[in-house]
Amino acid sequence: MKKYVTEAIKKDSLVALERLVNISSYNTPVESKEGGLPFGKGIDLVLKEALQLCEELGMQTYYDPEGYYGYADYGEGKETVGILCHLDVVPEGDAAKWNTAPFEATELDGVIYGRGTQDDKGPTIATLYAFKALVDAGETFSRKLRFVFGTDEESLWRGMDKYKKFEDIPDVGFVPDSAFPLTYAEKGLLQFKLIGRGSDKVKLDCPGAPNVVPAAATYKGDEKELLAKAFSKAGNQYELTDEQITVHGKAVHASTAFEGVNAINLLAAQLVSFQSHPTISFLAEKVGTETNGFSIFGKISDEISGELTFNVASLSIDENQSEIMIDMRIPVSFTSMELVKQLKEVAGNYGLKFQKFDELPSLYVPKESSLVKTLMDIYKEKTGDLKEPMTSGGATYARSMPNMVAFGAHFPGSPSLAHQENEGIIVEELYKAMAIYAEAIYQLCCKTSLE
Repeated sequence: MKKYVTEAIKKDSLVALERLVNISSYNTPVESKEGGLPFGKGIDLVLKEALQLCEELGMQTYYDPEGYYGYADYGEGKETVGILCHLDVVPEGDAAKWNTAPFEATELDGVIYGRGTQDDKGPTIATLYAFKALVDAGETFSRKLRFVFGTDEESLWRGMDKYKKFEDIPDVGFVPDSAFPLTYAEKGLLQFKLIGRGSDKVKLDCPGAPNVVPAAATYKGDEKELLAKAFSKAGNQYELTDEQITVHGKAVHASTAFEGVNAINLLAAQLVSFQSHPTISFLAEKVGTETNGFSIFGKISDEISGELTFNVASLSIDENQSEIMIDMRIPVSFTSMELVKQLKEVAGNYGLKFQKFDELPSLYVPKESSLVKTLMDIYKEKTGDLKEPMTSGGATYARSMPNMVAFGAHFPGSPSLAHQENEGIIVEELYKAMAIYAEAIYQLCCKTSLE
């Protein structure tokens, strides 16, 4: 295998990464409604910046006039290799916990910090400059390479849905939005709301993104002191003021909810002793601190993709209604239909009605496929790591098109900081991923056969 990534490529890639990270590209619904852009000014700006960058790298670009997606092409051929990336990010979270400005790429001690450095702007840059390294080395592309840039990955995938409706689907490819060595199966995703009655006595507003385990949950009411004693007895961390009490958990991605601590669950578990409300009772009795939905469904697991994950993402109660947002990652051998039937029965006992918010099918590409074998051989050759391909609860764009897998860019053993404060990517790991991607693009785009 050739060494494609030069020092010049490395240097240029860091400048390009800064250009993307310095744009606060998270979904802003108010701007979307008022400005005529589907996801707000920041996401539109980062999409245009990424396409400008691709033009500078010698690619032909296309910007969807409505701002839902963009893509960049290089080379010709009957077959197309796709690399699917996303440019939107989650908000910064608790800004006070950041050691650097979240939307200013900052390098400290060999790490570049900033929202999106791991998810997914850093990996996007790694693949783009891997491509540039091949071009600079004079390699000939026998297939078209297409970078597809999504803009709504952290929410409802509306950008990718638009792309698939109007554009050509690549024949094969990968998504640099997961972990090495390779993810060949992803659990199905189901996000939904449980809607119940309101209350004149209890008011709660615990917002959160569906795909994030909430790190804090706040209560304003007469039971603050009682809750403080209950949290102390349970060993929960909390903050009490004259106006409110906030219990603290640990935020992680919903796909690995078992690694976090859900603050809403902690609040409900104690509040149920002081406030009588069916929504709170449901959370305390049928969720508790579980992250696998066992009290609702029993054991849901398979040998390919493991156990179901269940994340209570947000909770609100006012005088009109109550609402719980839940994110589930479903093992590939199960269907959402059978689980929803059980869920409706259990939730119905608490006066809660099911309302689907989003759903994505599972991903499964056999380990014996040419695509998986090719990419795995590259990874093993470049790293010496003999780990086997994996399954995941994460939802990447790989499941949006056939013959796609998730391939990097996070390395085993490296800190996983996506969706967390102080998100950062180790510079040497960015370069290491770039070298792997250069060989992957060469094998998929420049060799005479995909077999």
